[in-house]
Amino acid sequence: MGLLSDEERAQLLPAEDLPHRFPIPTQIVSSDEYFPERQTPQQKQVEDRLTEMGDHLAKRQGISRRRFFQTASGMAAAFLAMNRVYGNLFAVTEAEADTPELARQRAVALQGQDVFDAHTHFLRDDTRLTNFVAMRAAVGKAGWNAALGGKPQTIADLKFDNYFKEVFLDSDTKVALLTNSPSDIPEDWFLTNQMVFQTRDRVNRQAGSRRLLAHYTIVPGQPGWQDGIDHAIAELRPDGWKGYTVGDNTHKDTSRYPWRLDDEKLMYPAYAKFAAAGIRNVCIHKGLFPPSVEKQVPNLRAYADVSDVGKAAKDWPQLNFVIYHSAYRHVGGLPADAMAEWDRTGRSSWVSDLADIPAKYGVSNVYGDLGQLFAYTSIAEPRLAAALMGTLIKGLGSDHVIWGTDAVWTGAPQWQIEGLRRLEIPDDMQRKHNFASLGAADGAVKRGIFANNGFRIFGYDRHAELATPDRFASIKHGYLRDGADPSNLRYGYVRGRG
Repeated sequence: MGLLSDEERAQLLPAEDLPHRFPIPTQIVSSDEYFPERQTPQQKQVEDRLTEMGDHLAKRQGISRRRFFQTASGMAAAFLAMNRVYGNLFAVTEAEADTPELARQRAVALQGQDVFDAHTHFLRDDTRLTNFVAMRAAVGKAGWNAALGGKPQTIADLKFDNYFKEVFLDSDTKVALLTNSPSDIPEDWFLTNQMVFQTRDRVNRQAGSRRLLAHYTIVPGQPGWQDGIDHAIAELRPDGWKGYTVGDNTHKDTSRYPWRLDDEKLMYPAYAKFAAAGIRNVCIHKGLFPPSVEKQVPNLRAYADVSDVGKAAKDWPQLNFVIYHSAYRHVGGLPADAMAEWDRTGRSSWVSDLADIPAKYGVSNVYGDLGQLFAYTSIAEPRLAAALMGTLIKGLGSDHVIWGTDAVWTGAPQWQIEGLRRLEIPDDMQRKHNFASLGAADGAVKRGIFANNGFRIFGYDRHAELATPDRFASIKHGYLRDGADPSNLRYGYVRGRG
């Protein structure tokens, strides 16, 4: 999987091996799609402050440091440490970190907020992407979970069960969309399309309600790909479509079928089928393609940006084009470089290009997803996270930004949910760039991003679907009552500190 060399891999450690289990990451965690940068000085400052605060506050509250960081006060402490390093970007008070009941009251008040995560993953049981198995085994070896230490680890042990726990129990997510990643090599799909829909149907049957939506993943250019669309429409009834214009994102160096959204001969017949079936959401992976990857696979550069989105959206106004990651480019490089680009130009590759499309093409059917973009920037350069939120809302509209976390790669998504609830665009940035305020955690803008925008385009009637407590609500209630046990783990690679 991925493009990393043996030399690069030798410099990496499983993220689960990090010595601290804070509620937010304190350094970049990557899949092996890109080489993560070392912990920045600012991130080390956050880590040091959190260590100090955790020791002090846990002792005052009569609990272990690990337990403290599993609580609402621990989450508040994490954002307080971020503010002390990066400036006052997150709405949090010292009283929340110091007073468990105050933090708990806030958390309980927001637990009922609708959160629709339109970007989630797990891996198939028989995956060949064995780096995830090795990470799982490391957890058992480290003694963090005694149940893992005495038996071989498989993807089945981690991926679906952990997906359910971290998405539906350890976060305020109410509804999720299960998405996928294809490959030119059949064995290296994250999940087969059939597995995706079997999971959707099983989860919703067990829940007694519609808690999981699912994409059908398209592979334009591969033999029989349009027949697969016909089968999906007739038999699977997907909630949307998912595609990677770079083709095989897992093996970019051998990708044989890259494609463009505006390829009239290849794509427009498929769009006609989507429109006729009334399955209107076309969700497309864009971005996460840093210059280092471009050097390795320069032939895919033209397929990774958003230059093909505007024409396709204009020609097919009856479809919605949801751009995953909002095409954010700057992973795998120095976070400071991405911040410097913004400070120098007031733009960010290729997010600003995406935000320009509605005005440039006169369209209203282009949406930006926050998967990885928010996770990456909020812990690497939170001022950039604020700038990107302002850019997307100004260009696309606050009703065209969709919540997604890329869980479970980034661990339980609660830290991201809390990050957006607390984030505000600084006053100076609002004035200079004519950005609107993000507002309160439960205000109109954030309610729209967290759920209402996604519910609208996916035709999800929350009043019909979630009006009556279902089996998942009962499980969640019991889990919280008996003492929630979030792992605070991430799944991926970090740079070693040697």
